[in-house]
Amino acid sequence: MKLKLTHVGICVTDLARSRRFYVEGLGFIETSSLQVKDEPAASLLQIPGVDLEALYLERDGVRIELLYYRKPGAVAVDVPRPMNAPGLTHLSFQVADVVGAAEKLVTLGGTALSETRVEIPAMGVVAMFVLDPDGTRIELVRGAVTD
Repeated sequence: MKLKLTHVGICVTDLARSRRFYVEGLGFIETSSLQVKDEPAASLLQIPGVDLEALYLERDGVRIELLYYRKPGAVAVDVPRPMNAPGLTHLSFQVADVVGAAEKLVTLGGTALSETRVEIPAMGVVAMFVLDPDGTRIELVRGAVTD
């Protein structure tokens, strides 16, 4: 069986705010959008009466889908989500300046988790987490990373 990863979905509570965060802050490019309501989307998503707008953004060959649920809205969860909770834990980006990138993301609605900042001089690594406007963890890394 041939498989191809098509995208990663991220539920958001304010589509314009999240678009700005990912486009202006992380360099994604908007590629397309989709609006769906009721069936068959309600069955696929298991959300009766759904009214959804999806925005597709790409960067470095990776596509993310920002999912904005007009109806029934987003379900509140604990933020920040624990790193050892099953499921998607974070998105990671290599940057030249971790602190500078974090500061820019904060101006776009993110939250810096300054207490997560670490330096590993032997590897030339600096890393820390920022939350997107809805609490998704964004890892910023300078230095050696796995490509």
